[in-house]
Amino acid sequence: MILATESVGMSRLFDLDFQLLADATLMIIAMFFLFLFASHFLFNPVRKMLQDRQDKIKGELDQAAADCKSAEETKALYEAKLAGADKEAEAILEDARKRGKENEARIVAEAKEEAGKIVERARVEAELEKKKMADEVKREMIAVASVMAAKIVQANIDTNVQHQLIEETLKEIGDSTWLS
Repeated sequence: MILATESVGMSRLFDLDFQLLADATLMIIAMFFLFLFASHFLFNPVRKMLQDRQDKIKGELDQAAADCKSAEETKALYEAKLAGADKEAEAILEDARKRGKENEARIVAEAKEEAGKIVERARVEAELEKKKMADEVKREMIAVASVMAAKIVQANIDTNVQHQLIEETLKEIGDSTWLS
């Protein structure tokens, strides 16, 4: 008997009967509706959220690329301005050097002109001093001649006495006066 019940129980386990088919069909339909429900209420919002996130990331990447391009353009602009500023600074320095050389040449020319004037003034003063000295020498000679004439007149003009008077007068005046 045990064998008969075992064979009946075993046969039901592997047999496809209506109940098993109905349960399997209901389970498939329930799984289908569960999938539709999950798809509508779970998968679609998740897909939408992922799509929104993907769009946001793409937008941020596009914005970053645009910002990078703008930064490169700004960098190029600033480099061009910097190069222009360097050229302008060099032009200003060159102009300052040019003006400095012109000022230097003008100052040197003025100094040479002033030196020429000073030399000319010194030459004129030397000429005046030379004339003054010549006038003094003439005056001394006149004074000496008048002294000699007075002594000659006193000595009654004798040639020996005259030579002696000239020698005395020359000794009194000194040799240095006649040499210069």
